[in-house]
Amino acid sequence: MKRIGLSRPHAPLLRHGGARISAPLLGSSSAAFPAQQQFQQQSRQHASSLSQRPDSKHVMFPGAVKSAFSNTMRFEQPASYPALPTYRIVDQHGVVVDPNFEPDLSDEEVVKLYRDMLTVSIMDLIMFDAQRQGRLSFYMVSAGEEAVSVGTASALTKEDVVFCQYREQGVFKQRGFTLADFMNQLFANHKDPGKGRNMPVHYGSRELNIHTISSPLATQLPQASGAAYALKIQRMQDHSIPPRVVAAYFGEGAASEGDFHAALNIAATRSCPVIFVCRNNGYAISTPTLEQYRGDGIASRGLGYGIETIRVDGNDFWAVREVMKKAREIALQDGGRPVLIEAMTYRVSHHSTSDDSFAYRARVEVEDWKRRDNPIARLRKWMEAKGCWDENKEKEARESIRRDVLKAFSEAEREKKPQIRTMFEDVYEELTPDLQQQMKELKSLLERYPDEYDLGQFLGGKENCKKRNQQSTTHRMTNEGRIVIAVLCVLSITALLGVLGIKYVRSTARALMESKQTQNTEER
Repeated sequence: MKRIGLSRPHAPLLRHGGARISAPLLGSSSAAFPAQQQFQQQSRQHASSLSQRPDSKHVMFPGAVKSAFSNTMRFEQPASYPALPTYRIVDQHGVVVDPNFEPDLSDEEVVKLYRDMLTVSIMDLIMFDAQRQGRLSFYMVSAGEEAVSVGTASALTKEDVVFCQYREQGVFKQRGFTLADFMNQLFANHKDPGKGRNMPVHYGSRELNIHTISSPLATQLPQASGAAYALKIQRMQDHSIPPRVVAAYFGEGAASEGDFHAALNIAATRSCPVIFVCRNNGYAISTPTLEQYRGDGIASRGLGYGIETIRVDGNDFWAVREVMKKAREIALQDGGRPVLIEAMTYRVSHHSTSDDSFAYRARVEVEDWKRRDNPIARLRKWMEAKGCWDENKEKEARESIRRDVLKAFSEAEREKKPQIRTMFEDVYEELTPDLQQQMKELKSLLERYPDEYDLGQFLGGKENCKKRNQQSTTHRMTNEGRIVIAVLCVLSITALLGVLGIKYVRSTARALMESKQTQNTEER
């Protein structure tokens, strides 16, 4: 297979006296780490000695290692640097453009991943229509970006840790999230592990090692760097732990947030095994990329932070998968190395069900992208050329998936909401007096205006508050009873010891008196 060429920043090699100098891995205080203090001293001495040499060609400034001297004043122009290339394997027509490409998956595995992409697409269409019908409060479609999520996820292991944004339905599906899991979260019913507390599309799964999605942009990126750093330290302390990486997904709009820069910087300086996957889909809600930045996309920023970077055709399933495989391999080298992947794609859907994208882009633009560069259609053409897929299988798969989605949809929609009392739980082990008062006020409000609230949709209805209150009171009384019993036991033991002590004193005194009397009698 053709070698995937990741752009590598020029790594500085600092030498002193012919020996390589390396800073310790952990720690930020030079006083706490003598080796780091020595490294800093040698760096300063080396830079000073070079800058004082009249014939020196380079200067080892601590902040710009191996920078060459120049007597020409020249401001670097971004336009003078060529744009980073976009790696691909299969073109828009499903034709392999890399003659050395050999798929590493069986036909059955490819079909399974293709069905994952198809499932996400069909589910998106049904959920979008359901929101328009008023049966769902909110939804976000990932149309046009299915190859990025499914392709990258297929190159990870189940033990790897994942931080998603809100267009990674394909990541969840590939890692084992079921249609029932999707629907239970969307409808916030009592089967939702999040107990209906999060808005739709904000999935999460502890079992699948996927952190819960958060609405604020880019907050998951520093968390991903921190998680990767933790994995690195754990493996340093215990080599029996299997090597793992962290994958963090985000859009190009999130790359304008400060958290993006903080995440890349800490990942680079601490050599964290984290893979940043940027979906550059052309729009940050309504803001096109031309109004977001002037540089060479997001990939160029990775080089600036000293991170190995690659740009890939995000609509090419095979290219995305191969790049992610290589990125994971790199991330585990030398104890940990961050990687940035910029997947170029196009958001053919509206930003969300609250958005009308035709207010800021032409409808013909969207339809053109749907027609000429659909990631699902591209993989299907490749599969048909290989002979593992045809029109009949396509029709059967779409009908089957649609039935499954509608079935899961109907079942989740009929399920009741979580018990009302759960809104007060999971912060404290026991309800505080303040929370109990709030629950009492809520129950009073529901009793006062019974016609204003449909309590039948909640497990237990309004009585649930009462039951929980009674249970909490009983639980508290039980604890108080335990304390009383314990105190009584202590008092009883103390009293018993006191009685035994008194008896012992009396018997001892009696024995002394008898001994005294016997002694007096003998003396007479």
